[in-house]
Amino acid sequence: MILAGGYGTRIAEETDLKPKPMVQIGGKPILWHIMKIYSTYGYNDFIILLGYKGYYIKEYFANYFLHQSDITIDLTNNQMQVHDNYSEPWKVTLVDTGLDAMTGARIKRAQRYIGDETFLLTYGDGVANVNIEKSIEFHRNQKKLITMTAIQPEARFGNLDIESDGTVKAFVEKPRSEGGWINGGFFVCEPGVFDYLEDDDRCVFEQTPLHQMAKEGKLAAYKHDGFWQCMDTLRDNQKLNSLWKTGNAPWKVWK
Repeated sequence: MILAGGYGTRIAEETDLKPKPMVQIGGKPILWHIMKIYSTYGYNDFIILLGYKGYYIKEYFANYFLHQSDITIDLTNNQMQVHDNYSEPWKVTLVDTGLDAMTGARIKRAQRYIGDETFLLTYGDGVANVNIEKSIEFHRNQKKLITMTAIQPEARFGNLDIESDGTVKAFVEKPRSEGGWINGGFFVCEPGVFDYLEDDDRCVFEQTPLHQMAKEGKLAAYKHDGFWQCMDTLRDNQKLNSLWKTGNAPWKVWK
């Protein structure tokens, strides 16, 4: 399950025209990159929770082969031929969950597509080289209701290594945040999670539901110390595109 319905206001340069999950990295939507991560581990059945400009995502998957292949269009006979068609082994369910719904409401409204199964959940704007299989194994061993991947984000600015007399010894380029772990998404969930959610636009998954599960001892954290990057701003997008262009994209775990 992928949350893909937010407005993405902090990257408005891109999201005025398209939903945030469709902002591109290396010519492909970040949503595609996220799905490739899961697909690498054999998870190919996706539920995408739509909101803002959801039709854009529907159009992308409805015409997926057009985006991946060479085509010949014969206007005289109104015929189209697709050349060297390659598609992914994905089953994609696109669910309209409301324009202004918060994350908890969106998840709740897709409950009927999950049934009574353990499911995976993430956001449509972040990539990582999280080992999905190990996170699932950790979740099973913990026997909790939900497991969150916890990450230590890179500091926004570099540090100065200053000696006692004021001499600058070195520059430390963007170290990891010291000590603090935050929600990195990439959840493993039991269907009991839905009991904590409400079909109300105001229900925010990260607030009362997660806090209540933590209070009851039902939330575990799988610590990921590898690469993780969200795409909140244009600067983030430029960084991810630069990593992809130079062949140094750590989240590219597929061949």
